[in-house]
Amino acid sequence: MPKIKLNLSALTVPEKIAKARQIVTKMTGNVHFPTPTPNLVSVSDAADFAENANGQAQDARQTAKQKTSALNQAEDRIDKLLNQIAGYVESIAGGDEQTILSAGMDVRAVAVATTDTPGQPQALTPTVGDRDGEIDLSWDTVTGAKSYVIDRSGEPVTATSWSHGGVSTKSNFTAEALNSGTRYWFRVAAVNSNGQSGWSDPATKIAP
Repeated sequence: MPKIKLNLSALTVPEKIAKARQIVTKMTGNVHFPTPTPNLVSVSDAADFAENANGQAQDARQTAKQKTSALNQAEDRIDKLLNQIAGYVESIAGGDEQTILSAGMDVRAVAVATTDTPGQPQALTPTVGDRDGEIDLSWDTVTGAKSYVIDRSGEPVTATSWSHGGVSTKSNFTAEALNSGTRYWFRVAAVNSNGQSGWSDPATKIAP
């Protein structure tokens, strides 16, 4: 006996809306289905509601992109100015720690050699990125880590489903070029000159 294949998990929201409206059109007045359950008005209303919500979400994403761009520019500006004034203080202080501290700045700790691999990254958190197909990842900074490697996997997650997702020198990373509406899993490991840590606990998010 043939079974219906909606394949909703593979459809984007606009595709689901189009599918709902197609079904309503085909079933309206269809003698084979005189009393649809749920009724076709409910399905149409749901499609209209989803379309409106999707439009609002798209507008919100565009606004968020603009605000994020402005924030990035503001952050770049303050970073540049702080680096410039730090250079000035360093040149005047001549290596005197108290003089540097008097300017409200911290002094770098002296590097200590270690033979240990870094600890396992904790608190891996995925969030929706600024653009469609992007997921932002963040995790707690690991002491002694020089960089981080990121793995990703689709579903189902297996021992062999993981693939290299990228490298970051900071405790954050943006996974790009993802398929919107698809669920992805991520894990992170810290790296230093002595080797790689164990993988973090995996975390998952559906790409926007």
